[in-house]
Amino acid sequence: MPERTVTLHNETGLHARPARVFSKAAKGFESDITVVKTNPGDAEPVNAKSTLSVLTLDCHKGDEIVIAADGDDANQALDHLVELVSAGLGE
Repeated sequence: MPERTVTLHNETGLHARPARVFSKAAKGFESDITVVKTNPGDAEPVNAKSTLSVLTLDCHKGDEIVIAADGDDANQALDHLVELVSAGLGE
């Protein structure tokens, strides 16, 4: 399963509106997509298509996240989501 690591640069990290933007973008792909914060070593990946699940990661500016995707459009999904995070999730 391909995965990518990206650092959050927007001021609010993956909270409320940015988490919704991220999840909505993930829902646009058929692949199963997960995301996990790299800081806590025991964190479990969550469903990237669920805003509430993404919010449970408690991600802040400067945190690294790993996005993984499994499916026919996995690489396309990862490219898009990494670009979205790198651009600040619309903030």
